[in-house]
Amino acid sequence: MPHPTTALEPTALPLPVTDDTYRTAPLRVSWLARRFPSLVFFARLTSIVIRAGMKAKWSTYDGQDWIRSSWEVTHALESVGVQIEVTGLRNLRAVEGPCLVVGNHMSTLETMVLPGLIQPLRQVTFVVKEQLINYPIFKHVMRSRNPIAVTQTDPRGDLKRMLRGGLERLAQGISLIIFPQGERTQNFQPGEFNSIGVKLASRAKVPIVPLALRTDAWDLGAIISDFGKIDPSKKVHFAFGPLLAVKGRGAAENEKIIQFISEKLSAWETNEEGRQGANNP
Repeated sequence: MPHPTTALEPTALPLPVTDDTYRTAPLRVSWLARRFPSLVFFARLTSIVIRAGMKAKWSTYDGQDWIRSSWEVTHALESVGVQIEVTGLRNLRAVEGPCLVVGNHMSTLETMVLPGLIQPLRQVTFVVKEQLINYPIFKHVMRSRNPIAVTQTDPRGDLKRMLRGGLERLAQGISLIIFPQGERTQNFQPGEFNSIGVKLASRAKVPIVPLALRTDAWDLGAIISDFGKIDPSKKVHFAFGPLLAVKGRGAAENEKIIQFISEKLSAWETNEEGRQGANNP
């Protein structure tokens, strides 16, 4: 598996993003996209993945390419009416050196969109399920990013791989995105949020940036989980929290991450219910 090169150096964000936020700008959605958002989006996604996969297979697919592909996916979502809001980017900017971004895992959407938000600020890769590095075409993109692949069937072996691989990448200055839940779920269960993130941060002596997200606009597929319905009526949220320095085993810090995620999800749910109520008096 190739290692990142100097081409992964952070660069300026390619879209109008303030020091702290990003919000989808108003745009006209075509009749076809309004009527068939999933069909239109996945057609565009297929084109993006094929082009990225071919470049990763036959030439150098670097950090700049990853950023570009990620924003292309973001634009594809917005083009069918999905609204995206990102807050707390200043917390990512405040980190000196590598860090862990630790958050909940809801859908495929975050795997596609997060690189465009984080990679421009710091070199980053994912802890991903092994299946993602074996998908046709897409595998070339994922493998080029030097991720840590876990089986999700061998807990002890996965823990060793995450700790060993995480320490290696952090020592190289590469930050990691970790979803401690393992499986994607649209209902956050704090009891399933394990402590791998704080354990790794404690060993590597790096800070954690908590991440709360709501990405159920991209539903889980009934047959293949990565290919679910796109629902533009559901707003997408990403919120990066204040840095956490992990002390000891990190139990207190893990609870702070869980609390941050729970509070954000609750607030977004309340706002969504209020918005729907206003639209349906």
